[in-house]
Parts: sequence; C-alpha cells; structure tokens
Amino acid sequence: MKPAIRTNKRRRGQGMTEYIIIVALIAIASIGVITLFGDQIRTLFGQAADALYGDPNVAHRGAKSSTKLEKKNLGNYAQNNNALP
Repeated sequence: MKPAIRTNKRRRGQGMTEYIIIVALIAIASIGVITLFGDQIRTLFGQAADALYGDPNVAHRGAKSSTKLEKKNLGNYAQNNNALP
C-alpha cells in the first residue's frame, strides 16, 4: 500500500514540473516577441487609444487617411457612420 502512495506523489510532481516547463517556454517566447515587435505593438496600441479618445488625425497602419473623422457628440452620434473605408 505504501509504494502506491509514493508513485502517486511522484506522478503529481512530474505533472507539475511539465506545467512549469511549458509556462517557462511560453514566457521566453513572449519576451522574444515583445523584444522584436515592441515598438510596432506600442505604436498600434497608441493609435487605438488616440482613436478611442476621439483624435480625428489617426492614420490606419501608417497610411494616409483619405477621410477626415469628425468629433461625435449626442447631436450627431448616429449620423454619417459610414465615413471609414
């Protein structure tokens, strides 16, 4: 009876070790991706934040925008919603 308990604990420890290795590999991969593409990601999130704030001069993916966005308020919120390409 006692040997069965020991093998069960070893299996739990092995499973935990495998999960730790997987988490470590995911962490290393995400650090590598952020190192390579950090500036582009930061720019993309900055443009999204500016667009949500209401900045009308936000360009899509670095391209020049051909349409001007207008500030929305309660009076014109539902009007001309198809201004984006």
